[in-house]
Amino acid sequence: MKQILFILLFFMGITALRAQEADSVPPKLDPNTKAALNFADLNVYQLALRYNDLNVAKSKLYELILRNPNNLKYAELLSSMYFELGQSSSAALVALDILEGDGNNLVALEIAAYSLESLGALDRALPHFESLHLLTGDNFALYKTAFLQYSLKRYQEALNSTNMLVKNAKTDEKIGFPKSATETQEVSMKAAALNLKGMIYLDQGSKEEAKLAFQEAIQLDAEFTTAKENLQKANQ
Repeated sequence: MKQILFILLFFMGITALRAQEADSVPPKLDPNTKAALNFADLNVYQLALRYNDLNVAKSKLYELILRNPNNLKYAELLSSMYFELGQSSSAALVALDILEGDGNNLVALEIAAYSLESLGALDRALPHFESLHLLTGDNFALYKTAFLQYSLKRYQEALNSTNMLVKNAKTDEKIGFPKSATETQEVSMKAAALNLKGMIYLDQGSKEEAKLAFQEAIQLDAEFTTAKENLQKANQ
């Protein structure tokens, strides 16, 4: 319940911020003055990064964004900074604003996808992962798409995505899985997709299909701990 309330407040904040932005018009500057201010702010921003003064760096990015509303690189830098600091809500807000102006912005799509996922807004994160895969062909984005579809119980969509991933995964593509509380292991993308396919079948009560998928995953990666554990569940 607390998570749902947080997500509602988060998106109410987006609406309020955009309403405020609509009423704020930056002052017009002559090109020379604007260029000089941009140059000074960029120098201070870079110096602040060098000295690890992130508050000053963020402040200068805000000034650059206000002065250059059509130049999305400053918003990209701000969103990336928030993301690296683990401030998911701020990172998502900036990324979503970027996407309003450029729906195919890869930096903003990635930050919005991962930030919204970390906030628990899976239904909002999903279309951004889908767009990432469509624009880049990245199989990890496709895996994330399939996993979120599974998490949202959109099973047929998840199966379609995992089947596509099994077909298209490259032999050298790896993905990390937790092996214990302190260890992770890398397995092939195809094995990961087959494991997820088994989880989808298991959720639907199709145990035989689930077993086959888990067994195929283990054949590809004999030490795939998660797939082995899932196979044990399917055999119960």
